[in-house]
Amino acid sequence: MRSNRIFKIVANICRLILACTFILSGFTKVVDPWGTALKVNEYLSIYGMEFLQPASMAFSIWLCGAELMMGCMLLFKVRIRLISIFALVSMLFFTALTLLSATVIPVEDCGCFGEALKLSPWETFLKNLVLLPMAVVVWWRYLPDKVFAFNPAEIVLTCLFFVLSMGLGTYCYRHLPLMDFLPYKVGVNIWQQMHAPEAEAGEVETVLVYRNLKTGSLREFSLDDPEWQDADTWEWVDTRTTSDSSPVRPIIGEFALHDAGGDATEELLTAPGRVWFLCVTSFDRLPRGCARRLDRLVKRALTAGEQVVCLTPEPLEGITWHSFGEGGAVRCYNIDASTMKTMLRADNGVVELVDGVIRSKRNCRDVRP
Repeated sequence: MRSNRIFKIVANICRLILACTFILSGFTKVVDPWGTALKVNEYLSIYGMEFLQPASMAFSIWLCGAELMMGCMLLFKVRIRLISIFALVSMLFFTALTLLSATVIPVEDCGCFGEALKLSPWETFLKNLVLLPMAVVVWWRYLPDKVFAFNPAEIVLTCLFFVLSMGLGTYCYRHLPLMDFLPYKVGVNIWQQMHAPEAEAGEVETVLVYRNLKTGSLREFSLDDPEWQDADTWEWVDTRTTSDSSPVRPIIGEFALHDAGGDATEELLTAPGRVWFLCVTSFDRLPRGCARRLDRLVKRALTAGEQVVCLTPEPLEGITWHSFGEGGAVRCYNIDASTMKTMLRADNGVVELVDGVIRSKRNCRDVRP
């Protein structure tokens, strides 16, 4: 049957479908390793393996890069016998994992396509259930081939795909995602999105799903419940809405800036001119080079009469001003940790607003005032 022409045609179709799926899935995640690392941490928390979380970023880059690499090798039939085995094993593992996610483990979204496409656990399981037989067909088609047949051209292509895949993930980790699938992308007016027209009263219900960092249990909050803003206890998992409208507005609806002086969200988001948000995860762990770059930016911005504030999830005592050097002190406001990570995929960096519209976002490594 393996020599049958029809079977070969079917096997090639299955190979192309698998290749395109792996490439799409791998690319949408590898360009956003921060988001994948958050999803990996969620799974580790569920399985009680929090001690592995420090390695989640490295694993995220490796996992997504390997998936992208596998898709490219399937597409171009590079080391096809070996890669068909990897594809089959991967599909068996992820089919079992998504079945657990749909039935036993409380996971809102598998994260298989990153932030580009959201699928429920059952939708993901059904997708894998369709792809698994295709992986079997491809594996069976190339069963007679030698597993370790070293072809110089294939070795060169394997190394090329590896370097490109892992290099892409590393670049996006050190800088920012090449493609931004999140609500706070360049060109978005946060305040307008927060107050976009809503459906008629009673038709929309927004629910925030957070995970307790101590117990691992999930809990649902309403937007009016302030308890979810405790970043030391709760980690954002998902935002659900019963409306047929895009989920972007409810997610942006979580955006809030405040300190001991009160809520400054509207004041800062509607301020005319240029406003700089300096995002700092931890002042104690802020690299010296980053502090120097932020200091130069503060000095230039204040000289130009532009507004500069610092956003941090760290607890603030009273009204806090922080100086990164000699450029001048800037006022600090609290922001939810998950909101900041959604807005800026970096530990530290800058978000530039002009008349309330996000003009640019930069990792601290790329701040050049």
